[in-house]
Amino acid sequence: MSWLNLEQKVAIVTGGACGLGRAVCEGLAEVGAKIVVADIDEQGAKKVAADLTGRFAGKHIAATTDVTSKSSVDAMIQVTLDAFGKLDILVNNAGINIPRLLVDSAGKEELTEEIWDKVVSVNQKGFFLCAQAAARVMISSGGGVIINMASESGMEGSQGQSVYAGTKAAIYALTRSWAKELGRHRIRVVGVAPGILEATALRTEEYERALAYTRRITVEALRKRYKRAAIPLRRSGKLAEVASTVCFLASDRAGYIHGTVVNVSGGKTRA
Repeated sequence: MSWLNLEQKVAIVTGGACGLGRAVCEGLAEVGAKIVVADIDEQGAKKVAADLTGRFAGKHIAATTDVTSKSSVDAMIQVTLDAFGKLDILVNNAGINIPRLLVDSAGKEELTEEIWDKVVSVNQKGFFLCAQAAARVMISSGGGVIINMASESGMEGSQGQSVYAGTKAAIYALTRSWAKELGRHRIRVVGVAPGILEATALRTEEYERALAYTRRITVEALRKRYKRAAIPLRRSGKLAEVASTVCFLASDRAGYIHGTVVNVSGGKTRA
């Protein structure tokens, strides 16, 4: 038995096919949890589940999931129950970020209603649908843990990423509100707020170009900021460091941590 005692716990990780979500899947699997890799990318989710099964003990499965669709989320829960008979942990991680300016006089990268709706649908509605469906199961089984992936930008704001930062700010409020509602059911609700992390496949050239444009700097200058942008530790965070935080919060070792968001940003501020 490990110090975290997560062996045989069942965890759903949304957005688990790549980037931070994949790192969280790997971290939880390494300490003995059974993982449901939930992602809209069917092949990606299956690949990660197969990799986990090959590398770590236990059974790990994929669930093709569109977090913005209630029927898809309900199907994800059912797949989990059919495979494992229970659900102990939900990591609400699936999210998107499309850099845009509120007003762009050049008309190149201005926030549109379509982009607003898309980001809000995934980053807020998706968290709501997944948390609600998971909480119903956890209430009936006597408890569980819901971990919401927020962002340091949700407290600090972010130039060129206002809609993303806005949705992540909402996660702070949702986490605290759901904690007040679900604590009586022995369900802990906590958040994790990463800062600047090491590059993943999600940090595409298109994303970097758009973000650099909104900040009136070059892509090269933007990349330099990843390493030294007001981070006292003077480096970007590692995905595994965030995953380790999630593992701790999911365990009974964090049994009195509830209704709060843990910042994992190397001390980063906007100052």
